[in-house]
Amino acid sequence: MTALLDPQLNTVPESIHHIHIMGVCGTGMAAIAGMLKESGYRVTGSDQNVYPPMSDFLAQAGIEVMQGYVPENLELCPDLVIVGNVIQAVFPEAQRLAELAIPYLSMPQALGHFFLGGEAPKKSLVVAGTHGKTTTSSLLATALHRAGCSPGFLIGGIVEAFGRNYRLGEGEFFVVEGDEYDTAFFNKVSKFLHYRPHCAILTSIEFDHADIFADLETIKASFVRFVGLIPADGVLVACTDDPVVAEIADQCSAPVLSYGMGKDCRWQLRDLAVTGLSSTFAAYKDGLLFEEFTLPMPGRHNGLNALAVIALMDHLGIDQQAIRAGLASFEGIKRRQQIRGEVNGITVIDDFAHHPTAVRETVQALRLAWPDRRLLIVFEPRTNSSRRAVFQQQYEQAFSGADQVLVREIVPLANVPAAEQFSSCQLAAALHEQGIPAAYFPDTTAILAFLGEQVRPGDVVAILSNGGFDNIHAQLLALLKEQEQKQE
Repeated sequence: MTALLDPQLNTVPESIHHIHIMGVCGTGMAAIAGMLKESGYRVTGSDQNVYPPMSDFLAQAGIEVMQGYVPENLELCPDLVIVGNVIQAVFPEAQRLAELAIPYLSMPQALGHFFLGGEAPKKSLVVAGTHGKTTTSSLLATALHRAGCSPGFLIGGIVEAFGRNYRLGEGEFFVVEGDEYDTAFFNKVSKFLHYRPHCAILTSIEFDHADIFADLETIKASFVRFVGLIPADGVLVACTDDPVVAEIADQCSAPVLSYGMGKDCRWQLRDLAVTGLSSTFAAYKDGLLFEEFTLPMPGRHNGLNALAVIALMDHLGIDQQAIRAGLASFEGIKRRQQIRGEVNGITVIDDFAHHPTAVRETVQALRLAWPDRRLLIVFEPRTNSSRRAVFQQQYEQAFSGADQVLVREIVPLANVPAAEQFSSCQLAAALHEQGIPAAYFPDTTAILAFLGEQVRPGDVVAILSNGGFDNIHAQLLALLKEQEQKQE
């Protein structure tokens, strides 16, 4: 018989010394582990996939990690267990947790309790939306830091200014990337509902996460609940160019600051100009020039992300010159339009884009950055949503501006009929009909072989995937170096 977790134990005990984390090698889970360790707790963890670089990070932090989700991991009887989203109720370690009746939390619940609440609660600044969360929250955390605010943060990417994705911080603000994905097997609500937003940024809302949301309406319902958590003395900064965001913002009882390019937005992005991987733009507030800004990232979407940060920081009382300096000095985030290397005049870019809208914006931004260079896009459909046919037609419209597109075949989804799965072959054919040379490949090896024969000096090769993609970036750079040496 399957043991079930007692809902009454989904709480925090009065006395805590030892905290155990199931699924500790996930990006957010490892960050929580590091934050708890730095806060003075004894922290252990378990995971199925214990390997560098995450295993090295955890070892350096003094966090013991056990391989696999086995019952023996709980023999030390921790005071509290944090259960990651990857954990399923049938896992042996989860079954043992239920038998031992140890108090437990999800990762979002733990973040809310230990780092956003307490006797001296932080002002939680939550960045939510389908797109731009990691970039916008990283911009916000970096600019607040440069302005002397010493914010804490937990973000889904490595922020170059800090070399990590979390920080405890000493100031009053805590920046959180607010994911709408569900919390844990025992708590099927969006993660951001646990983040106690004092202020929030809402960038966009589209259908995504087809494995847990039935349709756009169910996603909208979750966002309505989220904005309802913002108190009267907080603020929602909302990109009302997006009609769904505007609809959700109308249901927010807290003050709303609209931003975008539309004439009715309180904050407007104007005069955007892109040179290489840098942009300049003007921010207008209530129709008047607020300030001109430089951002070391290209593209309209990044300009809008920066505008959201400007609007929120101005609301928080940060001097506009400090905002300007913070944005201008932004070092970026790993895997967001990141140059991985250049060999023989061929530039290799790594980007996390996977949703069709993110793919479209990224391709357009790279086209603006390098208008005179040949742009090759390598795309891996890897997420649960991108491997479904639900986005097939949208992907077919997402690669305008590319000179050539290379698509990897999907790894088929179990328990999803073949007719309902994404077709890389169909995407390549549709792009050909638009005049964009395209091809699909069974694996990474075949893609590398093609690139080795086709790329030439001056090309920009942008690799789009939300996963490691078999370390294709390093493999391609090594191949290009080998070819260059043979030519010498």
